[in-house]
Amino acid sequence: MDVIVLGGGLMGTASAYFLARRGARVTLIERNRIGSGATVASFGNIRRTGRHLSQLPLAHRSLRLWGEAEKMLGRDVEFRATGHIRLIFDEPSLLDMRAYAKAARPWGLALEELGPGDIRSRFPGLDPNAMAASFSPQDGSGNPRLIAPAFADAARRLGAKIVDGAEVQAIGHAGSSFVVTSSKGAFAAECLLNTAGAWGARIAAQFGEAVPLDARGPQMGVTEPLPYRILPVVGIWTRDKKHGAYLRQVERGNIVFGGAAERVEVDLDPGHAAADPTCLPTQLRAVARLLPAIAQATVIRTWSGCEGYVRDMLPVMGRSATTPGLFHAFGFSGHGFQLGPGVGDAMAELITTGRCETPLDDFRINRFSREA
Repeated sequence: MDVIVLGGGLMGTASAYFLARRGARVTLIERNRIGSGATVASFGNIRRTGRHLSQLPLAHRSLRLWGEAEKMLGRDVEFRATGHIRLIFDEPSLLDMRAYAKAARPWGLALEELGPGDIRSRFPGLDPNAMAASFSPQDGSGNPRLIAPAFADAARRLGAKIVDGAEVQAIGHAGSSFVVTSSKGAFAAECLLNTAGAWGARIAAQFGEAVPLDARGPQMGVTEPLPYRILPVVGIWTRDKKHGAYLRQVERGNIVFGGAAERVEVDLDPGHAAADPTCLPTQLRAVARLLPAIAQATVIRTWSGCEGYVRDMLPVMGRSATTPGLFHAFGFSGHGFQLGPGVGDAMAELITTGRCETPLDDFRINRFSREA
């Protein structure tokens, strides 16, 4: 089977790797550099806490693969299962956490509830005013700069053709074949996998499939190196977006942070997103609520990236509803980093065998046409 994968972010490169591992002949086409889009702009959070319940089977599948990534890909992509903690500062948020924990338990996610004493003794440095927290010990983080190139290199070693810096000029479909014409030549295949991120809806529209997707950019930042003391990824349970910050400290000491700022609109042409410096003071106040010591740190860089947000905040994933041989995996709405390896493995299974052991029905592309 020949497969063309459009898009060289984490979803595309993971799909190319797992397709090649299953024996498919794969060509991946990326218009920029591998992993230079939404993947590299990601926070690097590998979390299952707070996910829509229908995503949890895919998240579990992906977490297993994150644990195997170094051996599988032949390099350290800095996956660390340091845990994921979410602090709680008010009673409504505590009730929200408990309701989610109860609902998620049958789906295979067990959250530990921590009291104030537990937080202070196990995670010193976090805000001592937190009244409770949830903790998921098997989650953690990975390095967004390393993961897509690692998957692309591993796919190449298995025989996949990786074509980057190739602008797609036309996509044709005739009979049982797709032809993608690009600035680096034309490529033909029996199957086409659309992993084009924020541009995925444009490709789907060419095949009569409308997806309500907006392109937006997150507001991310990183501090100077500090003594390495904060092991888990830290977030918050809150209904108030202006407090919805998150952070993690890398082993080199820098603290990466995001959230608590409106995502800016991004024009897909050219698709470059820039951080809004006016958001930084509000963002830092929210981050300091979780980690007071960060108020004394120097921010050395801020950035953004172009992400695709679907109206219902669920991805589009699975077979096309209009075109045999066409598959989609895009629109992960800012929370796809953890899912990436699982998405690639699931799509490779679906394309090569016609089935998938992980339920994908809630992500089908025709859910929007059925609503209408």
